[in-house]
Amino acid sequence: MSVSPSELTAVLIGAPTDVGAGSRGSSMGPEALRVAGIAQMLARRGLAVRDVGNLHGPGNPWLPPEDGYRHLQEVVAWNQLTHDAVYEVLQAGELPVLLGGDHSLGIGSISAVARHCAEAGRKLRVLWLDAHADFNTSAITPTGNIHGMPMACLCGDGPAELISMAGRVPAIESSWVRQIGIRSVDEGERQRVRATRLGVYDMRHLDEAGMRAVMESALAGLDDDTHLHVSFDVDFLDPEIAPGVGTTVPGGPTYREAQLCMEMIADTGRVRSLDIVELNPALDVRNRTAEVAVELVESLFGKSTLIRERKS
Repeated sequence: MSVSPSELTAVLIGAPTDVGAGSRGSSMGPEALRVAGIAQMLARRGLAVRDVGNLHGPGNPWLPPEDGYRHLQEVVAWNQLTHDAVYEVLQAGELPVLLGGDHSLGIGSISAVARHCAEAGRKLRVLWLDAHADFNTSAITPTGNIHGMPMACLCGDGPAELISMAGRVPAIESSWVRQIGIRSVDEGERQRVRATRLGVYDMRHLDEAGMRAVMESALAGLDDDTHLHVSFDVDFLDPEIAPGVGTTVPGGPTYREAQLCMEMIADTGRVRSLDIVELNPALDVRNRTAEVAVELVESLFGKSTLIRERKS
């Protein structure tokens, strides 16, 4: 049976860290989202809301990479905390909303979702809204920043401590993933993406086909037995509307395109977990990016101009 997200409890989990990023500031993202009213917005959408506060992990030592990874042990610690918190919420039948923090946290979050789905015998679909494929490895990364590696780790290519969190390796199959809005892929990463079954809808695809066709394809095949996870990296958006990120890439989806993306996801009624990551208030203008992110998440949970029938 499908359960409307509005019948669930949304649990806000703050993960204030930037240990996986190349610039400081995304550690302030959870509080910026709270200031922008994310809890109040979710309550308006009819969800019960519980904010469990912030996880507490190691600080950012701001050191150079070692063996291709920056801050590996700190990233592992934060992801283990994230995994455990998200898994606990899912096991309680609730909907985790991870407030990041940098996108390396997607390893822990999605590993927890994958573990939960495996135990429940459910299928998993991951929508990865991002300017970047995040498919680097220690051998090809230009920076060593692990926020550029979470998808590779989830698909089984990375340090043992990160690839095994779901209790299986790989945590997910690449064919379960749909990446949308991609427009920055490193040279070595490009070859790896091509060799996998990742469903990648880059900006050229989006420009040629349009957001509606992209989302129809990305959401095809969902059914009542599918857990839908959305990993929303705020740099998915064009920096004209979302300047508060550490890795801006011009040419992203417009506000209206992003709204359509979220509305079409909402139409499925199957969102069961969410990451909001890479918001960097230090680079923002009067919390504008946080406010835009909250507006888009409101559409993700069903806000629309008119009442529309949910698609089966």
